[in-house]
Amino acid sequence: MSRRQFVLGSTAVLATPYVEKVVRPKGGTWEFEISRVDVALRGLDPAHEGLRVAQLSDLHIGPSTPDGRIIHAVRMLEREGVDLVVLTGDYVTNKGDPLERVQELLTGIHIPAFAVLGNHDHWTAPAYLRQGLERANITVLQNTHTVTRIRGAPLTVLGVDDARSGHADVEATFRGAPTSGSRLVLAHTPITADSLPESQGLLCLSGHTHGGQVYVRGITERVYAALDSPYVRGRYDLRGNVLYVNRGLGYGRGGRKYRIGADPEMSIFTLRRFEA
Repeated sequence: MSRRQFVLGSTAVLATPYVEKVVRPKGGTWEFEISRVDVALRGLDPAHEGLRVAQLSDLHIGPSTPDGRIIHAVRMLEREGVDLVVLTGDYVTNKGDPLERVQELLTGIHIPAFAVLGNHDHWTAPAYLRQGLERANITVLQNTHTVTRIRGAPLTVLGVDDARSGHADVEATFRGAPTSGSRLVLAHTPITADSLPESQGLLCLSGHTHGGQVYVRGITERVYAALDSPYVRGRYDLRGNVLYVNRGLGYGRGGRKYRIGADPEMSIFTLRRFEA
């Protein structure tokens, strides 16, 4: 059995989260789904039992993504009462996109927020996009970590830079970081999860795949596995850690860019302490 067959056949266990579709009253192309996922983690600080983390990914701001979808997702964050927001890359697609809109659309986030860059960000204007995110009060992590206090207890956020564009450095990200307690890993490219320290009870949040964009169960997984990207969507239990691949909010305006079987997604995680 090859490594990819093993991954697809055993370790890549897709979860079935509670999914709620959020639709504009009159319909429209900016609807998306909220996936609600409970995750039990070893080593989670007791103060973080029930902590709620929202993930936005692959916004691809520009002609292929309705601004209204992103605006509504940002507004939903406070309505949902989440404690922390993470953004996992690809805020634009190419240099022709309105790069200044990244800061404008995300400035409405008034909850502690952390981000990593994606491959399209690196191929476009990484320094400019990082600056825009930081001006929106979003902490950008590139192969580094930070410790923030939530509910009076420390939570370590580790941000691994994008692997697709060759910028990932897991060793540098974890260097000097706490080795216990509540820890959250951000990585745009899902395959990064294979390089994380084993059996640490880490939750790694990623995006990149758009859930397959055009998804046919069984076939899409095989195609991605053949491209050395076996993690397509949802939850995977890997080497003593948990990976979740968000389908992203971007793409899907009219007939220019579309999704089939892979609706846009915002995911909300409720963290639980693992009870052996």
